[in-house]
Amino acid sequence: MKAVVKLGGALFGRDPDPSTIKHMASALTRFVDENNQLVLVAGGGENARTYINAARKLGAEESTCDLLGIQITRANAELLRVAFEGETAAVSARSLTRLPELVRANGVVVMGGLQPGQSTNAVATLAAEITRAKILVNATDVDGVYTEDPKKNPRAKLLRTIHVGKLLELAMAGRVFAGRYELLDPLAVKILERSRIPTRFVSLSNPENILDAIKGKDMGTLVVYD
Repeated sequence: MKAVVKLGGALFGRDPDPSTIKHMASALTRFVDENNQLVLVAGGGENARTYINAARKLGAEESTCDLLGIQITRANAELLRVAFEGETAAVSARSLTRLPELVRANGVVVMGGLQPGQSTNAVATLAAEITRAKILVNATDVDGVYTEDPKKNPRAKLLRTIHVGKLLELAMAGRVFAGRYELLDPLAVKILERSRIPTRFVSLSNPENILDAIKGKDMGTLVVYD
C-alpha cells in the first residue's frame, strides 16, 4: 500500500524537539515495516513564517519569500529523514520526476516544498497523484476541517465530511501569500478534485491518529467527491 502524509509545520515548531520528531518517525516505521510505502511531505511552520515575514519587511517580493519558505520545509524534511536512520531508511526527493521510482525502491521518501506559488499541501496532493497513493493524510494542528477557525471561535464545529467543492470554496476565500496558505490552497484542492484522491484531515498531536487514518478508521474529516 502506498500512502502520502503531509506533516504540518506544527510538528517542528519554533525550536524543533528531537524526541517529538523521533516519536513520529518510529510510529510511521510500523506502517512501512508491514511492506507498505510512504511519502512524507514536511510543512514549514513557525520558522518558515518567521523568515518569510523578515524577508517581506526587508522588501522581498512574494516569490523570494516562497523560496525562503521552501528552504525551511526542506530542512524540516531532512530532520525527518535523519529521524528514520537506524530504523527504516528514508531518502529525500526534491522533484516529482523520480518520485514513483524512489517510492518503489525505498520504504520512506521525505520531501519539502518544490517551487514558488505552490504550498506543501499542493506538493502532497501531487505526490499522492503521481505515486497512485491509496490515501493522502493531511496531519495538522487541529482535529480536521471546521466550520470556522477553531482557534478563534471555540464554538466552531468539526465537519466529519466535506465535499471537495466546499473545500475549494474555503480555499478560495483564504489567504495565499507565502507562508499563509490557510487549510489548503486552491491548487491543492483542484488536484484533489481531478484525481479524487481519498483524503482525510487529522490531528498530528498523536502519531496513532495518522496510522488509524491510513488504515481507514473514521476520524477527523474525510473529503468526499460525490
